[in-house]
Amino acid sequence: MAEVKIMPCLDMKDGRVVKGVNFINLVDAGDPVECAQAYCVHGADELAILDITATIEKRRTMLKVVQRVAKVTTIPFTVGGGIRSLEDVEAVLGAGADRISISSAAFKKPQLIEDIAKRFGSDCLVVAIDVDQNPVLPSGYEVFINGGNTGTGKDAVEWAKEAESRGAGIILPTSKARDGAKSGYDIPLIQGIKAQVKIPVIASGGAGKMEHFLEAARDGRADILLAASVFHFGEIKIEDLKQYLARHGVEINS
Repeated sequence: MAEVKIMPCLDMKDGRVVKGVNFINLVDAGDPVECAQAYCVHGADELAILDITATIEKRRTMLKVVQRVAKVTTIPFTVGGGIRSLEDVEAVLGAGADRISISSAAFKKPQLIEDIAKRFGSDCLVVAIDVDQNPVLPSGYEVFINGGNTGTGKDAVEWAKEAESRGAGIILPTSKARDGAKSGYDIPLIQGIKAQVKIPVIASGGAGKMEHFLEAARDGRADILLAASVFHFGEIKIEDLKQYLARHGVEINS
């Protein structure tokens, strides 16, 4: 098993970190700069910062927040939300982000994946895929866009394969049904994508206890374990999680 990384996710709305359940019912979870700084101190390997309403509100991501976070972080961080063009990518990377994440824009214009990969490299490109179950599709999972509000009829695993072929460096699937529910990651979803792509896959949506992280690493074979509320509200400490995973045979970045 390859080394697994822990990635807290800062979902942002109106410049604040928020967290909800099933993409709704958002509650305040703090200042993004303070959160980012604390996670660096407490052992996070990477960070994700997602401006969750930028796409719906048809605006760019908040570059001033990215710049402030970049000044205090000592680990790589990925920024997503409202990135729709090469100019947006350049602005976010220029503000200090190590990677960018695109979701709806990638699906609506797949050529954007190729253009970003060609100009900036695949290493800096995460393609995020919001997913819900659909038994009609071959994998049983459908791609959703526009903040997880709009079904596309596209099979999620097929889209992950296409995104990789176009130049994505990492795939970030998030289960709508599991998001914030703390019932565990959608392991079959992670397994289905891992079986079809060679690039790293981030487990996202549903972590509620340490066993869920272990399942995603061991059974799902996820490369990066992303979570939000359990970290934000102190339910699980990253140091304790890493010790737990190591005791169960998962190689972690200590």
